[in-house]
This record gives sequence, structure tokens and C-alpha cells, in this order.
Amino acid sequence: MNTKEEILLRLRQNEGYLSGEQLSEALGVSRAAVWKAITSLRDAGYEIDSATNRGYRLVSSPDVLTPEEVGYGLQTKTLGAKIFAFAEVDSTNEEAKRQAQCGAPDGSVFIAERQTGGKGRLGRAWKSPEGTGIWFSILLRPSLLPTEISNITLLAGIAVCRAVRSVTGCEACIKWPNDVVIGSRKICGILTELAAEIDRVEYIVLGIGINANMEAFPGELAEKATSLRMEAGKSFSRAAVLRAVLEELEPLLKKAQMGNALSYVLDE
Repeated sequence: MNTKEEILLRLRQNEGYLSGEQLSEALGVSRAAVWKAITSLRDAGYEIDSATNRGYRLVSSPDVLTPEEVGYGLQTKTLGAKIFAFAEVDSTNEEAKRQAQCGAPDGSVFIAERQTGGKGRLGRAWKSPEGTGIWFSILLRPSLLPTEISNITLLAGIAVCRAVRSVTGCEACIKWPNDVVIGSRKICGILTELAAEIDRVEYIVLGIGINANMEAFPGELAEKATSLRMEAGKSFSRAAVLRAVLEELEPLLKKAQMGNALSYVLDE
């Protein structure tokens, strides 16, 4: 972790104030470096109180999808071990594929606040408004044959349903083949792409888009789409929802590689 990440972690772990001197000595950096990191965190939206002779205290965190926010408290071993976050990309799936060709590891997660070329099934355009949705892709390098990956999209749908229920209390269900709905309206779309040869899978890119904190949808989308906020009547931490998806998905993928995923599908 860099200095900014270290300071954020220590502020989170401490309910009271931490002095600049304490942070400087603990991290082996100058007081000026501490102040620079605090300023950078404030610029990123973190509310940090400062008091003379007391130091700094974290008051609140912004609703942003950064590696620090998503990774904090994440209870997984592989998924999210490496997190890449962007203000804007053409599509997180395309970014994941580019990084896969450069050797990005299994379980890498690619997040964007905004996609300029987001896409869904059959190449349909996927609307990706900034700051309200959760747009991300997961790079997988499973020990599976191409014939054994047909359930990956379904397992992702199950993970999203369970995560939505645990975080929001809303009853989400899978709509075959790649959507998650609440009632009859779409809350999430999933797009799975892969690079494979006859006898091996090089990688899988699992793209997931979740409508999180939208207040309304325009035009004909209003009849087809909904959001977590619209269903529950309040906003949610997007990082918390994303963490929950990763934590639900990891054991499902592990079972899939062991050939035992069907029991999870039947349970759902």
C-alpha cells in the first residue's frame, strides 16, 4: 500500500484521533507527506476532521468504487485480490480482455464509474450513468474445459441475487439467461465472454452491471428497469454491494471447478 492507503486504513481502524506525528512515525514518512496524503483523501471525497493537538479523524467515506473502498473488509482469497478502478473506460469487459492479454491474474476486478461503450447480450448497448451504478468485470482463469463453463453466467446471477438480498433485503431473482430482476423489472445484466482453445480455457471475462442508486429511468426504460434505491427506498454503498457479490461468487466458482456447482443451482 502507498502512504495514502496506509493512512486511510489506520484512520478507519481508529475511532478517535491520530496525530500527524503518530502517523509519520508509524509509516516512516515526513509530516509533510502525511499532510499531502490527508489533502488527497479529502479531495477524493473523504471527510476528515482535524483538531489542534489531537490530529485527524475519519468522519465519513464517499460512495466511490476505488480499490481502497471495495477492498476494505473484503472476505475473499482470489476475487478482488487485484482491483483496477477507472473514472471512464469504453467497457470494463474490453479493459479486462486487454489486461488479460498482458498477464493480469485470476480474480482481477475491473471497475468503471462510467462506460462509453458498455454492452449487453447480443451486442445491445448498456446504459452506464456515472456515480449511480456498479459496472465491473471479473477476469477468471479457471481450470475448466470449454465445455464446462456453461454455468458461469448462472452462478454469477445467483451471487448477485444473494448479495442483493443480504445488503438490501430485496427479493431478487434470475431471469434466464443473463438478467437479475426484482419483480418484473431488471436490476442487473451479466455478459460472459471467453478466450479458449479446443481443450483449454485461456480466460473468462464476467461482466456485471447493477443498477444501484438511480432515482428514475427515462422513457421506455422506466417500465423495464429498476434500481436498488427505487426498490428499497434508500441509497446503498456501492462498494458494499460489490463486495457482497464477490464474496458470494467465490465459493460458487470454487464448487464449479470441483464439479459440484449443480447443488448450488438447485438450492437457489
